[in-house]
Amino acid sequence: MSSYPGRLWRTLGWRRPASVAAWPLHRPPLPELQRPCSHWARPGWAWACRRSLGLGVGVGLGIALTLGLSGGDWIPQSECQSQAEVRQRTPAAGTLETARKAGRDLLQRIKDEVGAPGIVVGVAVDGKEVWSEGLGYADVENRVLCKPDTVMRIASISKPLTMTAIAKLWENGKLDFDAPVQKYVPEFPEKEYEGEKVMITTRLLVSHLSGIRHYEKDVQKIREQKEKEKRQRLVEETAEPKTRQNKKEFEHKEYYIKEKFENISKSLKLFENDPLVFKPGSQFLYSTHAWTLLSAVVERASQQNFLQLMVKLFRDLDMLRTVPDENEPIIYNRARYYVYNEKGRLVNSPYVDCSYKWAGGGFLSTVQDLLKFGNVMLYSYQAGQLRDEHQALLPGYLRPATMRMIWSPVEKTELNWDRDGSYAMGWGVVEQGQEWGQCRQRRRYLSHTGGSVGASSVLVILPRDPPIPSAGPSEAGAPPQGVVIAILCNLQSVSLNATALKIALEFDKVRSLEFSIPTPDADSPMLAGELNTQRAKFQG
Repeated sequence: MSSYPGRLWRTLGWRRPASVAAWPLHRPPLPELQRPCSHWARPGWAWACRRSLGLGVGVGLGIALTLGLSGGDWIPQSECQSQAEVRQRTPAAGTLETARKAGRDLLQRIKDEVGAPGIVVGVAVDGKEVWSEGLGYADVENRVLCKPDTVMRIASISKPLTMTAIAKLWENGKLDFDAPVQKYVPEFPEKEYEGEKVMITTRLLVSHLSGIRHYEKDVQKIREQKEKEKRQRLVEETAEPKTRQNKKEFEHKEYYIKEKFENISKSLKLFENDPLVFKPGSQFLYSTHAWTLLSAVVERASQQNFLQLMVKLFRDLDMLRTVPDENEPIIYNRARYYVYNEKGRLVNSPYVDCSYKWAGGGFLSTVQDLLKFGNVMLYSYQAGQLRDEHQALLPGYLRPATMRMIWSPVEKTELNWDRDGSYAMGWGVVEQGQEWGQCRQRRRYLSHTGGSVGASSVLVILPRDPPIPSAGPSEAGAPPQGVVIAILCNLQSVSLNATALKIALEFDKVRSLEFSIPTPDADSPMLAGELNTQRAKFQG
């Protein structure tokens, strides 16, 4: 403090006249988070000017210069923040609006690239929806714009929904994962592979290890295709992710079934007598028909109609706009579906009936409902990982141990939409990892994509592992913690997983920024106030 008079007289002695003449009298105040800090901190220029105006123009200007630059009311370092904290807490990409702009740009890119009529996105961070938006048209003919509440086909995202019902039955002791399916569906024929009797269980069905075919009926073609995929794997791993799915997938006739099936037993007749592609448990083969068999298992184990059970599940999870994909009911805000014909023109997709595959691809929903579902799963997963003060939280829909089981990779499985991942139980999972130092890192995430006639979809959950416990009675550390994103598109054969993951990582930067702020001490009211201000900005 002894240097204070010296600095004052040097200032009044016109030590730097050019600087004094150039500085404005009413310089706007510095942002609160940009206060300079050393061992002692002091207020900014505008405050000093206000304190010194009553002392006269000449002396006031000198005192203002001195106080604004060097003096004033000195604040202990414990009540300010270091420059390193400033840089850490205010990065250029550290705002929700920046994340929204980046996400909107990524979404517009893929929409333009594939020529999609409409696309809808929803993002939730730590359990709160922070962005939902529609681009393009839900109905091209009538010029109806896409909105967050636009209802579209979710295709194979139906599988994680069905898996939730299966897991609930298992928790309640009504279903045995390792019992043969004939225990619940005795009319399903016992299977043989190469003359040997084999057993298909619910556990194998939910991980696509049962050997039951997908839409291709020719077993030899399926085996040849799998060998071809193995040979191409190394080449594909070095290429950019494709935005267009394999168009040949939609050449199978069973995608375009128009017949309405009265019950699941009749749906089983489509494939129940077909030979297995391989021995159950030995290889992975993605199969929607296997999930039709699962819906029969659920129906018998619960002693309840499958659709009635699922509608009750949706009501329990507050997913009130998630419904079966039926043609007859009036469903408000339902989109129309589109494909490109052989001439490259956009046309309406053909009519199809999804009653043969409710469990594996037969539901409609909105991005907002899917965010709710993702948050319920994330909450259930994290609810048991927090400190004692959180034991008063309500339980998740599923137990944490159940979530760890269904989100754990299963051996011998693959992930069609991400080569780094594996299939779990009704979910795809990519584990966190890094092969070489300072190179590409894999972030752990859960996802499922969907592709049906005229529609494409994806649901991605990017959890924070482990969740951060709260330091006090607030809910800052309560689950769910992480990013959930859903994208729906009314054009078929669009790969959305890579785009969804990029958008999720943009929003993860924002939530990481919030939790990088240190919790204030009890004797640091100023930092505590700034922390609350930053959290308020983050929340909204």
